[in-house]
Amino acid sequence: MNTPRRAFLAGTSAMITSTLVRPFPSLAEQAKTAKQREGEEDVSTNEDLMREHGVLNRILLIYDEAIRRIQRKEKFDPDVITKSAGLIQRFIEDYHEKLEENYLFPRFEKAGKLVDLVKTLRLQHAAGRNVTGGILAAVKASDLPATADLLATFTRMYRPHEAREDTVLFPALHEIVSKHEYDALGEQFDAIERKTFGGDGFDMAVDQVTALEKQFGIYDLAQFTPK
Repeated sequence: MNTPRRAFLAGTSAMITSTLVRPFPSLAEQAKTAKQREGEEDVSTNEDLMREHGVLNRILLIYDEAIRRIQRKEKFDPDVITKSAGLIQRFIEDYHEKLEENYLFPRFEKAGKLVDLVKTLRLQHAAGRNVTGGILAAVKASDLPATADLLATFTRMYRPHEAREDTVLFPALHEIVSKHEYDALGEQFDAIERKTFGGDGFDMAVDQVTALEKQFGIYDLAQFTPK
């Protein structure tokens, strides 16, 4: 009887020891898991769209500076404008706006909500693409006065355009889709982004606009602080 009893106690002791030794992951493992979780954190649908507007705003600042230099007849490399307009085409017009046109606008139209606003936004997308084409053509022709006029036309439309989307359209999305559909849209946008750009398109766009700001000498945020 002693041998089975000793075996039972030994087995029980081993089980308890095993449980006590490893009840939770190690601190290193917890830190690693947290880091992975942080790196894989999902971006919500509206946050995704609004931070893309941030990229657009930074390009509009480049356009503003180009207008200023043209008006003051200051010399600069017009290639900055060409590259900026190219980034507008790739990241804003051919990607960001397509998400809105294919996945957001139809939902508002189907729900009968903000229909007039959506109609205007669609028309402005088309107008913006025409203006971008004109900007590229004017720069290629070395027509700086026409370039300045087109840049001003573009910025004048897109600042109220994106402001209305950020403060009216995007918040109203919660009213016409369920939480599940809203979350699914964010995942769908992320998949489309990675397929389109072969990775994180937002990070790539930020890197490109940062390089353009540095090339143009307007990267330092402190220079915009009033003296």
